[in-house]
Amino acid sequence: MQYYNSIIDTIGNTPLVRLNRINKGVKGTLLVKVEYFNPGNSVKDRMAVRMVEDAERDGRLRPGGTIIEGTSGNTGMGLALAAIAKGYKCIFTMADKQSLEKIDILRAVGAEVVVCPTNVAPEDPRSYYSIARRLNQEIPNSFYPNQYDNPSNSVAHYETTGPEIWRQTEGEITHFAVGVGTGGTASGTSRYLKEQNSNIVTVGIDTYGSVFKKYKETGEFDEKEVFPYLTEGIGEDILPANVDFAMIDYFVKVTDKDAALMTRRLAREEGLFVGWSCGSAVHGALEYAREHLTDTDVMVIILPDHGTRYLGKIYNDTWMKDHGFLERTFATARDIVHRKNGQGTLLTVSTDSRVADAIRVLNREGISQIPVTDSKGEVVGSLTDSVILHRLIEEPEVRQLSVEEVMDKPFKFVALDSTVDTLSSLIDRENKALLVRDETNAVHIITQADLLAAMTV
Repeated sequence: MQYYNSIIDTIGNTPLVRLNRINKGVKGTLLVKVEYFNPGNSVKDRMAVRMVEDAERDGRLRPGGTIIEGTSGNTGMGLALAAIAKGYKCIFTMADKQSLEKIDILRAVGAEVVVCPTNVAPEDPRSYYSIARRLNQEIPNSFYPNQYDNPSNSVAHYETTGPEIWRQTEGEITHFAVGVGTGGTASGTSRYLKEQNSNIVTVGIDTYGSVFKKYKETGEFDEKEVFPYLTEGIGEDILPANVDFAMIDYFVKVTDKDAALMTRRLAREEGLFVGWSCGSAVHGALEYAREHLTDTDVMVIILPDHGTRYLGKIYNDTWMKDHGFLERTFATARDIVHRKNGQGTLLTVSTDSRVADAIRVLNREGISQIPVTDSKGEVVGSLTDSVILHRLIEEPEVRQLSVEEVMDKPFKFVALDSTVDTLSSLIDRENKALLVRDETNAVHIITQADLLAAMTV
């Protein structure tokens, strides 16, 4: 009889599939490693089981324990399968930008899911990183794998994914392309491949709003690079220990829209029903390949997960249209800024101005919000008419206070190439406007009115 002792024994040995249509005009052979053949439908199954088994060996995870992890969904699924096979409980924290399908799938396999806000700093106590760490401290006999910094993550790919690719290509691989999130898949696989052939080039796929590409190229962690994005599973606003930048030769950034459209093309043109970051990986790999690959090169691209995670998002026409991915009437923040060039410089109010003076500026200019700057001209806060009105009703004497005493947090800065769908998703009750720096480093404001005007052109 041929059988496996548990579902986790089926992890690995996923197939390589050649791309035939989507890479038309691109030199070389492009192969995708289809990781949804793993039982949890993602590449994360590999390292999830490895983290659990390493923790069992060194005593960090004991019988009857609880596994607590911050996840974008796929690592949680792998950990949940390991927990079922080995008899543990699971609690997962997730950012609220993750698809509802991911949350439902985790709950279906018995995990408790805590949904946390996306648009907070990693160190904020509300972030899914912080809540996972807090739960680990509070719950006895619990284990926090911390996929971002746990070396077992990279080791799993060094010992499985890398050798599989080398064996499947019979050592003919010349280029390896992979989305970078926690860094385990990219770094572990690349390390193994480069040990076999140091000439193999690893291309990391990043997303706009993430710090990786600029950090690789300059060594600078630039907080201005960090802003919210929609693509799930790649990019970070931190530097995980598992990202070994020496193992990644180049980074290519891919927009949310390009990733989403490529994902749908993979399903239609190649029969690969894959997840959002798979579109990122293929789009970025093709960008690199068009310029660098020759006829004799062999590129392997990791496709991390399955399309069932995204049925309510990128595979839903209404959602795609709502976010401007299928029908977009205006392009980017750059276009909005260029449209407003004739409207003068950015209006601001200083921290040492009186609230009464700020109210006069709002009334005179007919605007609802204004950035607040310090003595150096740096944006340090914001004022909105609704906030001032509520304060005045409760405390009329607020008029005489300095702006610094009543200002709210500063408006978010966004990238100049942010698409209108991304911009519209960032403006809400708590964030009334956005700021952007143009090519000359001048700051411009983008309001709800600007977005409405852009969408009706």
